[in-house]
Amino acid sequence: MTTRHTFARIDLGTMLLVAKGSRLSGAYFEGHVHPPQADLIGEPVAEHDDQVLVQAARELREYLVGERQQFDIAVHTAGDPFSEQVWSQLRRIPFGTTTTYGAIATGLGNPGLAQRVGQAVGRNPIMIVVPCHRVLGADGSLTGYAGGLERKRKLLALEEPPPAHAGRLF
Repeated sequence: MTTRHTFARIDLGTMLLVAKGSRLSGAYFEGHVHPPQADLIGEPVAEHDDQVLVQAARELREYLVGERQQFDIAVHTAGDPFSEQVWSQLRRIPFGTTTTYGAIATGLGNPGLAQRVGQAVGRNPIMIVVPCHRVLGADGSLTGYAGGLERKRKLLALEEPPPAHAGRLF
């Protein structure tokens, strides 16, 4: 499978998008805390010249303007078995909801693994599409986000339901 990458401008900044074969394998913000190794992102390509990267960038842009709540693009993650379990749990968090590291650890059968869950969440290779921004600290606080806490705030605000309108008659 051929690995290649491009840089796409989206509303929250520039993202490095990486594709492996017919799947998205990476989505990293500029200044990402855990960027991929240069030898793992393949050759550079123009965004518009690659069907997978075109789709990824389009879906991210649609999400950020409120036109999409779920992603259709196929993804490929290549983590250790524990990380894969955590990332699978992240994919199950519905749009507009949040969970905690402890809840994910409990869902995996061991509440004592919350810190290890946090490490796996922090190394999620496909930001936004695999929604690690929906994970909060045990007290509901915004904790680490490899793309920056300000971006996490914006992503959560984007998913927040609109306020009830005062004066509604029903």
